Amino acid sequence: PDDGTDTTGFFNAEFFVPLKPASEWPAGMTKEKLTKLVSDDLSAPFPGVEFNFSQYIEDNVEEAASGVKGQNSVKLYGNDLETLEKTAYQIKAIMAKVPGITDLSVLDALGQPTVNIKINRDKAAHYGLAPADVNAVVQAAIGGQAAGNLYEYGSDRNFPIVVRLDPKFRGSIDAIKAIPVAVANAAGGMTQIPLSTVADVRLASGYSFIYRENQTRYIPIAFAVRGRDLGSAVLEAQNKIDKQVVLPAGARLEWVGEFGELQSALARLEIVVPISFMAIFMLLYINFGSIRDSLLAASVMPMALVGGIFALYITGTPFSVSAAIGFVGLFGISVMGGILVLSYFNQLIRAGFAREDAVLHAARTQFRPVMMTCIAACVGLLPAAVATGIGSQVQKPLALVVVGGILVAPLLILIVLPVMIDIFSTRGRETLGESEEATA
Repeated sequence: PDDGTDTTGFFNAEFFVPLKPASEWPAGMTKEKLTKLVSDDLSAPFPGVEFNFSQYIEDNVEEAASGVKGQNSVKLYGNDLETLEKTAYQIKAIMAKVPGITDLSVLDALGQPTVNIKINRDKAAHYGLAPADVNAVVQAAIGGQAAGNLYEYGSDRNFPIVVRLDPKFRGSIDAIKAIPVAVANAAGGMTQIPLSTVADVRLASGYSFIYRENQTRYIPIAFAVRGRDLGSAVLEAQNKIDKQVVLPAGARLEWVGEFGELQSALARLEIVVPISFMAIFMLLYINFGSIRDSLLAASVMPMALVGGIFALYITGTPFSVSAAIGFVGLFGISVMGGILVLSYFNQLIRAGFAREDAVLHAARTQFRPVMMTCIAACVGLLPAAVATGIGSQVQKPLALVVVGGILVAPLLILIVLPVMIDIFSTRGRETLGESEEATA
């Protein structure tokens, strides 16, 4: 790779391809369509090569978060790499059938051509050789052995002089088998025997790249999700893997990358959202001094929820962390409208208005403040809600939720909330009851 921060083998190549401005793209072209076109054009002429598409900063962030190149990956932990690799390809085959999952690749640990020299201890003992003697010959003949040091004149710098066999005597399996090993003969001299006499020499498939995390080996299965929301695609894949794959003893799976970050974010939202609701209700209670009025003002939150859900459904946008944050913001904005209407109603009751007149007058008078509050938030996020450029997928769900909810919330606040106030609020009823009693 051109990026010096990536340490990887020759099996990985990265190409940086700058994109033209979006205004010069053909009509209807999107980032997802462009990625699919490039992937299809490359897959045909290069069979067996697995492609993955990312962006500068995104690629570095994803790799830092998961330790694996790719938007998402499944880490298969275990000790036996051969067994893990077979299981990894079973998982890949199952995930390939899940709609939306693309760019599947198993980052193989095996595949490095390796010369395996296994000493036959019985034969070596027959010639009076110990395994260490055979290993010393192999090390000196193939790897080399330091015979001395070369010192640089006028300084203390020195370089080891390494002696080993000429390449033609160690460059092939047959040449390695013929490496001479010295053994003592009956006459007290030395005799040369080929290495193949006391060792089995063969070409095997060794480990090329071993991934480790927390002192445990693992094999990653990288993948991406396009044309579908990440959560449902991964959930379907998990269900199929649980039913169809039997993991080796001691093995386990871990889903990392964007999905791992999604799970962490959702776990944090499970704490943040209830705290937000509690904080909103506490502030309402401080403002009204009544649990009943606080609940009435908070009742506008489900009303705003309707518009946000409807906006996501119409645009086909899946629920995400960004959308969840948008709902939290939407609840706060909508509660402001509820406070305006309910506070003015209470003010009219204290001024001596009849309940029915107070409800109608509060709805009419607060129409403009409620609309201005909602329109200000709607107009501010409207550009983000209709954005289609690269990067808009992060902010768009949040903006859609707020804009959709704010468009519907004023109608419900000004129509439904006054009815709920008339039904559930007790303000003004005590005065009405006391006047009727006095008249009687």
